[in-house]
Amino acid sequence: MPPRTLRPLAFLAAATVLAAAHAPAQDKKDRDAKDPQSAFEPRSGPGAGQKFLEKFVGDWDVAKTFYSRTGQPNKSQGQCRQTMTQGGRFLQSEFTFGQGDAQTTGLGLIGFEPATGKFTSVWIDSRQTRMSLRQSSEKFSGEEIALLSKSLDDGGRDRRSRTVSRLEDDGRKIVHRQYTAGPDGQERLVMELVLTRKSEKK
Repeated sequence: MPPRTLRPLAFLAAATVLAAAHAPAQDKKDRDAKDPQSAFEPRSGPGAGQKFLEKFVGDWDVAKTFYSRTGQPNKSQGQCRQTMTQGGRFLQSEFTFGQGDAQTTGLGLIGFEPATGKFTSVWIDSRQTRMSLRQSSEKFSGEEIALLSKSLDDGGRDRRSRTVSRLEDDGRKIVHRQYTAGPDGQERLVMELVLTRKSEKK
């Protein structure tokens, strides 16, 4: 039996251990009370994909080249601003091409799900009234974002289109290429966007 002088210290130590064990459960209970939605839709934080997307943030000059099946490629210049939104979970891209009546705009949103290791993107623009949905087919390689087109119509059949986005020149450039597959299964380059960071433009 411990001496009388040590009994209060022993009791204090035991109480501290019990309080520490109880704290995580109490903290979780408090969080659930403040955010009841998390009980069936748990929160998730940014992952490795978001760290990669952060490198795309900034103001960019854009050179767009559209490759038609016949004739010369069509080239145009534009601007793009990219920002992280929703607590750093998604990259928002705002594009503008041309001026006046010929001006077109586009808005893209891309996110990464740490649980699956895949990206999902949505794109809308002023040329059409439909939305473009794309998603990774494989886990993030750490070097590029590769997406395949997806369709919510016709039983979920996918359009055969693929995009690849890479950082080049130590992050001063983003090269985005879009490919489509022909009846023979061979891919053809349809569009290329070369984004040059404004502050680093040479």
